[in-house]
Amino acid sequence: MNALKITPGRTSLDHLRLLWAGGHIPGLPDDAWRAIDDSAAAITRILQSGRTVYGVNTGFGLLAQSRIDGDHLADLQNNLVLSHCCGVGEPLDGAVVRLAMVLKIIGLARGLSGVRPLLIKRLLALLNAEAMPVIPAQGSVGASGDLAPLAHLTAASMLGVGEIMLKDGTRLPAEDALKTLGLSPVELGPKEGLAMINGTQISTALGLDALFRAERVFDTALVAGAMSVDALKGSDVPFDPRIHEGRGQPGQIRVAARMRALLEKSDIRASHADCDKVQDPYSLRCQPQVMGACLDMLEFCARILETEANAVTDNPLIFADSDEALSGGNFHAEPVALASDALANILCEIASISERRLAILVDPKMSGLPAFLVNNSGLNSGFMIAQVTAAALVAENRMLAHPASVDSIPTSANQEDHVSMATHGARRTIALAKNAASVVAIEILAAAQGLDFHAPLKPSLPLQAAHAAVRAHIPAYDRDRYFAPDIDKIRAMVESGSLVPADQAIANRKT
Repeated sequence: MNALKITPGRTSLDHLRLLWAGGHIPGLPDDAWRAIDDSAAAITRILQSGRTVYGVNTGFGLLAQSRIDGDHLADLQNNLVLSHCCGVGEPLDGAVVRLAMVLKIIGLARGLSGVRPLLIKRLLALLNAEAMPVIPAQGSVGASGDLAPLAHLTAASMLGVGEIMLKDGTRLPAEDALKTLGLSPVELGPKEGLAMINGTQISTALGLDALFRAERVFDTALVAGAMSVDALKGSDVPFDPRIHEGRGQPGQIRVAARMRALLEKSDIRASHADCDKVQDPYSLRCQPQVMGACLDMLEFCARILETEANAVTDNPLIFADSDEALSGGNFHAEPVALASDALANILCEIASISERRLAILVDPKMSGLPAFLVNNSGLNSGFMIAQVTAAALVAENRMLAHPASVDSIPTSANQEDHVSMATHGARRTIALAKNAASVVAIEILAAAQGLDFHAPLKPSLPLQAAHAAVRAHIPAYDRDRYFAPDIDKIRAMVESGSLVPADQAIANRKT
């Protein structure tokens, strides 16, 4: 594992991508540890003063008026965590759990949560061992924080209750897993249980997972779109910079430039430079307008999620300079909810326009290519049902894209009367990203087949590289064969971003 120093409050998306992907563990600068110490000391002084402070020596939610005496403060925090372990459903993916733990470290290390360094060190120890708490995916409404999933994280990592997945894939009772790692359960101090389960770290980790997937789908969809333009002998005139400068939308200008670079010096384009075709269908010529708008919104969502990843989102917040505990609502995940809904719409559009290009490729009346991209069609069905699969996924994405953020439902005896629904909104966006990756994968396969029909004419050098990468795994279709594994292989390439020139990937270029 490689150490990666992070700065709480200023951790970049570049670092978050590395931590999401694995192989790195975060380290904290010295001033972060000082801030953590100061915040914990403030809690001690507040208790010594005899003041009543929510979550420190009171009950929670509607029970906030109940004062808890000093002999029961540890029980208060343990009971809080255990009672909130109400998650259901399949466990969250390990990459999401890892990122959530990182985000919890970032938030606690801002020095506004009143926890001891011991808690942060425990999370770091688990990350270093690649041991992930098993967290049920369902049960959070994204307000008062991601209470249920963060309670499962806390119970496993601190109390030794629940389950932990070890590096080798062994799933053990948490107490046994901690013992295997040479660790013991932690007795939570005042406010520590509340600080651990309050916050938006699960919804934000899910949102970042969806964002990072969407970035790779977006980048590969541009390659797929360019391949389809060449396979269909489309025009590159719609990508002329003068058109896009006339509108001024920054994403549109950048996508048009990318399309020009992907199609530059194509033999196929040169072969029909003087044809009398006037205009291509929208899914070909409006790619800068559609994908450019998606790019602008992707980058907006990235800014929202990067900010949230660095945020302090528990309650109350402890200000050590004045020994104040201020109650607010930073745990409300509305920014994540709205960003996740935007990401869902973006992914719907990427898949939708990709499927429309695919539909042209398989239609001999529009493409000028063999029906369903296979010779001896009739005997062979070629890409007929691959297009149907893409259409089914586009339809499913439309259903999944219903905005989660507009669907508030009151909880906790109406104390928490407006909630964000960010957690399942972000989680379903991951499903959207997987569907979109499959649609783009099918288009890549179809466009590569279309390019084959133009041999010996060659596409541009970037598209030759993409075509060669596909053909290294998937031979051309000269007759029908078992199709699903081909889609799976190319979908994996879409999800890895391996078909995208490195200097063009969103994660690698600065704006």
